[in-house]
Amino acid sequence: MPRPDLAYFWGEDAWSIERAARDFRGGLEEQALQAFDVWRTSGEDDESSAEVAAGKRRDRVIDGITERLSISPMFSAGTLVIVRQPGSLLREATARERVVKLVQEIAPGNALCFLDLLAAGGSGPAQQGALRDAVQAAGGTVKDFPALSRARMEGWIASRASELEVTLAPGAARLLAERVGAYVREGDVDRRRMSEIANAELEKLALYRPNGTIAREDIDELVAEAVPGSTWAFLDAVGARRSAEAATLAQRLLDDGAPIQVMTTQIHRRIRELVVVSDHMAAGIKPQDLVRELRLQPFRAQKLTEQARTWQQSELDEALSALLELDMLSKGIAVDGSPMTISDDRSQLALIAWIGTHVARNGAAARVA
Repeated sequence: MPRPDLAYFWGEDAWSIERAARDFRGGLEEQALQAFDVWRTSGEDDESSAEVAAGKRRDRVIDGITERLSISPMFSAGTLVIVRQPGSLLREATARERVVKLVQEIAPGNALCFLDLLAAGGSGPAQQGALRDAVQAAGGTVKDFPALSRARMEGWIASRASELEVTLAPGAARLLAERVGAYVREGDVDRRRMSEIANAELEKLALYRPNGTIAREDIDELVAEAVPGSTWAFLDAVGARRSAEAATLAQRLLDDGAPIQVMTTQIHRRIRELVVVSDHMAAGIKPQDLVRELRLQPFRAQKLTEQARTWQQSELDEALSALLELDMLSKGIAVDGSPMTISDDRSQLALIAWIGTHVARNGAAARVA
């Protein structure tokens, strides 16, 4: 018989994981006919902390969980312990055994729930898998909440709007999905909190149109674009010389905290690839033969070939030379090799200027003129 006092919710959809925890608590309180005391803790620790300090913190957290779950309540509802990100509690074998043992030692009237938001695109460490298996073997609820794909986000928005007692006009769900970044196709986009953003916007719109209809115009006026940055999309925009798109994506990546030194390294790699492909094409090698010559996947070879055709060799050389200066600037090195004050703002402006000068085709035409 399934146990109502034990659960493990995991995956890449942050909002759905938290909602599952709320529903889990609601079910407990409905059954007990009174509110539970809730104690929240987290397995997350400071990665920079010393191993001994991390171990002491781990022991304190496990001791706290054990203390709250080991004694049955007498005159009130029990205690629900919610453990977010249990991964660091499981890294050391002895601690892992203690945590796994906890699922078998919950005193009647108490409850335990694990919430595990995985890294984007990740499957989670094996230790967390062992804990999930232990919860499932003990009869607890185990449920996976994958990140919402482009195909699923629109339907999710419509369903959530219905729960908030508002109606979406034709096209409104699609526009909101676009605004939160659901239709970005690149695989490196972090989709874990898109549903959180969409839900926050829906709640705001529901207050604006209580029990009413949300039109596309409402979303245009009230919902800011929150499209996440994508390194792949940015590099493709640079390679294809779509300068306006490249500048927009560069700014998003910078706003998301991408180090400009990493971005210049990635740009350098892409421009070098275009130089090599351009050289092979000039030597008469056919695009389909690049797969063998450069050991590329067919799709990537085709994409690089299409991008290389938009550049002249001299433009690629100029772009590389200017990129070197940009890289030195971001590291506090002047062109003559002397030290200079590092300014992130100046480096970011220089990157946008590099895009306008060397990626934009009109920039290239202006230099020739």
